Amino acid sequence: MANREDKKELIINKAIQLFAENGYYKTTTAMIANAAGVTQPYVFHFFQNKEELFKAVIERAFNQIYYTFMEVEAPADRLSLEMGKSFMEIIKKYRYEVLMVMQAYTIADEGIRQHIRKLFLTIYEMLFLKFEKAGIPFPKEKASEFIGTGLLITVSEVLDLPEIFNMKDEECRKEY
Repeated sequence: MANREDKKELIINKAIQLFAENGYYKTTTAMIANAAGVTQPYVFHFFQNKEELFKAVIERAFNQIYYTFMEVEAPADRLSLEMGKSFMEIIKKYRYEVLMVMQAYTIADEGIRQHIRKLFLTIYEMLFLKFEKAGIPFPKEKASEFIGTGLLITVSEVLDLPEIFNMKDEECRKEY
């Protein structure tokens, strides 16, 4: 039988999928428990409530993005392109997590909204510092633009609507 940490990971993994597919409000802890093959009280053994579970799940999703971008090393003139390629890989490998990030900022619950705000700000600050360190002009604006482009790419991917995101870079277009 799986140990406690394995069960906790299973709960988180099932929650990622269900939150991504159904959204925060339509996903219940009973659904997550059922998908994970545990009882609902067992979910509450690890997470105080649905909000805390969602925060843990969304933090994992943001961390995938954050650490992927942190690892990208490239000269200033290729940094955005290489980070963009890394983002496309994240979308392929961690689709449910990206879907969660995509919809997370639409949740009206103030506790979740504050948490999402903090996570987006953390990514923005990391991008700003990375662009600044690389010597890219207007690093704050570049960080904002990069996040905006990432959201547009995500919408394009999620809706299978490539027409709304036209890649300018020929190398990037060939790659994806």
